[in-house]
This record gives sequence, structure tokens and C-alpha cells, in this order.
Amino acid sequence: MSNESNSTAAAKAVRSRYTEVQSAARFPVKLPIHIKSQGGESDSETDNISANGVLFHHDVDMPVGSKVDFTISLPADVVGADSDVKVQCHGRVVRSEQDGGRRGVGVVIDEYFFERR
Repeated sequence: MSNESNSTAAAKAVRSRYTEVQSAARFPVKLPIHIKSQGGESDSETDNISANGVLFHHDVDMPVGSKVDFTISLPADVVGADSDVKVQCHGRVVRSEQDGGRRGVGVVIDEYFFERR
């Protein structure tokens, strides 16, 4: 297979997975998120969350297909805990586009676990 057909197949796979992510109900939830990617580490806030992924705005370019680790903080008072609950997530960028000076980044969640204290 040539490099061009490899990249075409990869793009189709990403689009297929993105369609699956888009089909899940999204909830407009603003939660603190700590992002670790090839571009470094930073903090942001979620725009919306679904069962499959998360959308947030970020100042750093995150190419589609790149891997990203992030931690979402669930407020203690919302989840009925003594302290904030941290959800560690591993995923891949499925959408990255400029949006009013900041970059909108859609990430599919491949794996997650709750941080134990």
C-alpha cells in the first residue's frame, strides 16, 4: 500500500470513529480539565462531554489522530464526595479547528479510570 492510500485509509477510520462519537448525546458541562499532549501540559475547561468523548478549547494546536491524556475534575459537591473526583482519560484527537481565536478540540476517550486517593 502506498503512503497516500495509507493516509486515506487512516483518514476514513478517523472520520468513521468521529461519526460514532458525534452520535452520542452531548451534555454542555463546564469542568476543569488538565491536558497532557505532545505540545506540553495545560489547563482548560470542557465545553461538552458525551459517553464517547469531550470537546474543549485549547490554545495549542493538537493534530487530528494525536494521542492525548487528560484529567477531568468532578466537583465534590456534585458527586457527593469529600473531595473532587479525578477521572484520568487516554484518547485521540478526532477534531481540531480554529474557533474565535482559540482552537476547538474534540477527543474520543479510548480508556478512563477514576483516580483513587
